[in-house]
Amino acid sequence: MTSASDRSGTAGARLRVGLAGLGTMGRNHLRNLAERDDVTLVALADPLLAAREAALALAPGVHAFDDPSTMLAEERLDAVIVAAPTTLHHPVALAAIARGVAVLVEKPLARTVEEGRELVAAAAARGVVLQVGHIERFNPAVLELDRRLRGGALSRIFSVRTIRGGPLPERIRDVGVAVDLATHDVDIICHLVGERPIRAYAESTRHVHTAHEDLIYALLAFPGGALGQLDVNWLTPEKQRRIVVLGEEGMFQVDYLSQSLTFTRGSRDLAPTYLDGYAPTFAGETVTLPVTPAEPLRRELDAFFVAVRSGGPAAISGEEGLWAVALANTLLRSAEEHRPITIEALEVP
Repeated sequence: MTSASDRSGTAGARLRVGLAGLGTMGRNHLRNLAERDDVTLVALADPLLAAREAALALAPGVHAFDDPSTMLAEERLDAVIVAAPTTLHHPVALAAIARGVAVLVEKPLARTVEEGRELVAAAAARGVVLQVGHIERFNPAVLELDRRLRGGALSRIFSVRTIRGGPLPERIRDVGVAVDLATHDVDIICHLVGERPIRAYAESTRHVHTAHEDLIYALLAFPGGALGQLDVNWLTPEKQRRIVVLGEEGMFQVDYLSQSLTFTRGSRDLAPTYLDGYAPTFAGETVTLPVTPAEPLRRELDAFFVAVRSGGPAAISGEEGLWAVALANTLLRSAEEHRPITIEALEVP
């Protein structure tokens, strides 16, 4: 077999794309792929007949399969998007890589570090583009926050705090919030701080999920002195997605959902105001920073298809996705053992 970089004809032609999984993210990918004029969705796979039929109503003429491995074996694809349940990320992505097909794997890269490491090694050996779908990196408010931090808006970052909550998803039963959701936040925190943590501590509980944790609180300690704090759960009755970055000069706040970014500048001489005449409070100067709205998934797919056509590098590499999986599993281990965990360097191929 030839590697993805050896295949010709993708530079200007419409890419032939397959989609594995038609859950919530799979349906979002389906909508985006159906709207694009630079790719052709030629095949999709999902075990549920109703999901396949609904997808074909949006994308008529696409070949539908009940199993991703059959789709990969029978279709000629330039790229495949793996939006199947987490436990299937490893076998589906590995099968695509073996055929020289570029892969976008929805986060998390894999269920375990061992599975993730095998995917990274296989992609490197075959010269195949492997991108991990950490979609929050493509949120316009996060991109603007990252641009300002890298430009020196905060001379020191004291802490990064994230909140990610919402109701229990209907189809996620194979993993808990640490692997399914906290991988978003460990990735974002590490990206914004510009370091990987040296120590982690977490506590988790299970209230409504039948097999896995549905709430986890976690702390990450970074070598430069910054702290990361995660609040992740499937118990909140409304969807919440927020970041607060506290530093020397003030505080940035992001709302992922509204794609808003604010900065509150502190002052050494803040005068107190009083709520109802007796409760003292302090308010810094807050400004709303300009952010141009855009769909993060569209931007993620833009970056992926650029990498497929050029042969890479991927916007978010397999190695970065592997680190997120490792950190999420470290948080689970800390919660199970009720102790802080020193984080060792992660060997990747």
